[in-house]
Amino acid sequence: MTVRRILTVDNAADLAVLKQVSTPVETVDDGVRALMDDMLETMYAAPGIGLAAVQIGELKRVVVMDLGDGAPDPDAETPEGEEPARVPNPRFFVNPEVLWASQETLPYEEGCLSIPEYFDSVERPARARVRYLDREGRTVEEEIDGLYAVCFQHELDHLNGVLFIDHLSRLRRDRAMAKVRKAARMAA
Repeated sequence: MTVRRILTVDNAADLAVLKQVSTPVETVDDGVRALMDDMLETMYAAPGIGLAAVQIGELKRVVVMDLGDGAPDPDAETPEGEEPARVPNPRFFVNPEVLWASQETLPYEEGCLSIPEYFDSVERPARARVRYLDREGRTVEEEIDGLYAVCFQHELDHLNGVLFIDHLSRLRRDRAMAKVRKAARMAA
């Protein structure tokens, strides 16, 4: 497994890639699984809870997630007053799609590894029925809600060339871009 560079919106070449629509995967094979392993390693190193292949420059309809909702890790020491460490609970999605979305929405403070250090509230459907291929290439259909639904829709947007800031007003989107560019200049 390899940690890959995450494309960010402050780089014009990266932004051009991030705005492209990803292509469907024909077969879930060892090459796709190796890509998912690299994506997972990259996401954990960032750290984040979701990553689309386009965010590492691969225009394939592949997403990985780990919402931190695994079982408590019995081997990890937990300082008093803190949440226990969790066993990783990775999820893998190939060619994900939303089949149905609720009219009810859920506002959620979103962030993105491709838009570092910027968070803003986005309203998305609170529940959705989704379909995807899992790590073994099996078709899965399920109804999702809460953070799982938010993250799934956020990552699906990436596969369609849409960033979470595209859901914001022009003023808030411009403010986000300015903040990210300023932070990049300060870091350089």
